[in-house]
Amino acid sequence: MSAAPIKVLVIDDEPPIRKLLRMGLTTQGYEILEASNGRMALEKLAEEPALIILDLGLPDVQGHELLRTIRARNEAVPIVVLSSRGDEAGKVQALDLGADDYLTKPFGMDELLARLRAALRHQLQIQGERPVFRTGDLSVDLVRRIVKVGERDVKLSPKEYDLLRVLVQHAGKVLTHRFLLKELWDELTDAQYLRVYVRQLRQKIEADPERPQFVLTETGIGYRLKAGD
Repeated sequence: MSAAPIKVLVIDDEPPIRKLLRMGLTTQGYEILEASNGRMALEKLAEEPALIILDLGLPDVQGHELLRTIRARNEAVPIVVLSSRGDEAGKVQALDLGADDYLTKPFGMDELLARLRAALRHQLQIQGERPVFRTGDLSVDLVRRIVKVGERDVKLSPKEYDLLRVLVQHAGKVLTHRFLLKELWDELTDAQYLRVYVRQLRQKIEADPERPQFVLTETGIGYRLKAGD
């Protein structure tokens, strides 16, 4: 008996975009629910989608307000935001309100599918968090606090380890500067402190710190740890 298809709620007021997503996602085995405005989107939540794709530019409600409402009703469902705007502030606000990831229109279907898989994987990881995280040749044992690249043990300072632990717990998800600062320092708001520790961490775990493969920069927004294997 095959597993039930994963329900994806697409919230977008543009019929061509909804058609593109419906065709692209259906061929990958997803079941598509559609909403062209905020009111319909809130009604569709009753059908319990496993993932939401949300366009921020809706006709009847401000996208960030809808995101806030959805998050208040469902803390766990992964949300990937679509935006036709290139402004970093809007993306940061969406992420800080609880979005898991974002894509700027126009986007490629392969990239969207990869982001959806990462968001769903992150959700499964939260529900049954694995003690050992692996991506490429990086492994992090969250129980024994052992970090390795290949067979080499990596010695991290307490703050470097705390940074890596937060990244691991949200692997594949974009984490804003504000979120990371709050997680690591409580009172600090200067992203320069964060950049220093990211640079130090990369020096220890990346083969080429100038071209990182694990801790990826989201310019003007924050950082993302490459999703686990």
